[in-house]
Amino acid sequence: MTLTSLPRHHGGADGLARLLGQALLAGRWRPGETFPRERDLCQHFEVSRNQVRNALATLVALGLIERTAGRGSVVCNIGEWHLLDPLVSAWMADIETPDAQLLREIFAFRYSAEPAVARLAARAAEAEDLERLEAAFLGMQRTAGMPESSARHAEYDVAFHDAIYRASHNLVWRQMGHLLRPSIIALIQRSQAHLQPLDAGLDDSLARHGRLLEAIRSRDADAAEAAAVDVLRRTAVDLGIVADAQAESVQAPLAESIVHAKERSP
Repeated sequence: MTLTSLPRHHGGADGLARLLGQALLAGRWRPGETFPRERDLCQHFEVSRNQVRNALATLVALGLIERTAGRGSVVCNIGEWHLLDPLVSAWMADIETPDAQLLREIFAFRYSAEPAVARLAARAAEAEDLERLEAAFLGMQRTAGMPESSARHAEYDVAFHDAIYRASHNLVWRQMGHLLRPSIIALIQRSQAHLQPLDAGLDDSLARHGRLLEAIRSRDADAAEAAAVDVLRRTAVDLGIVADAQAESVQAPLAESIVHAKERSP
């Protein structure tokens, strides 16, 4: 990718780091590719070399690029990116279309973690947790199928999943839910973009969320875990990670298909 496709910059080294970091998170440069030189960045953004160096130092500290004397800057492998750093999370929240491989990595983590969190929530949820879950679900229902309320629907969807993390009453999972919020938003927005013209798909997604709510409300840990898997199966289809037939199969094949999709990614 050339710098010409990036907007002009205003806002010092921090703003420049944000602009370049978001371009990396959106997949504008691929891992292993050479990142633009200091001189080119200075010329394109009409800023000082000191400002560029400070911005690049931030990207290095966050594991996004590596700088080597005589070689310049190279984009790091996604496995090196500090995705849970608050700064990276904040950048990711404002990206319209994150990198496809990054979305698959985030989804794979959620698929491994959220069923276990839902099981904990079914056992530990208190009255205020259930109220929070119910309020988020009712909000999803009210805004479903309304293009003008798609942003609000996404907010309620995120609130629903955040409430499950909180209902686990496990300090680490609660913090993880907070750190993952921008990533969950990105997944939900991407899956909603696929669902908006498909009312049947949206109804199906709501039904799956409703079963998850009911399982937690009934304190049925097994049902909550299974319902969480079911919700994520729908998400996998909406993101195009797997086909409908694969998503309705047992858990292991879905997990394998996610791995295979990652291996096929460019």
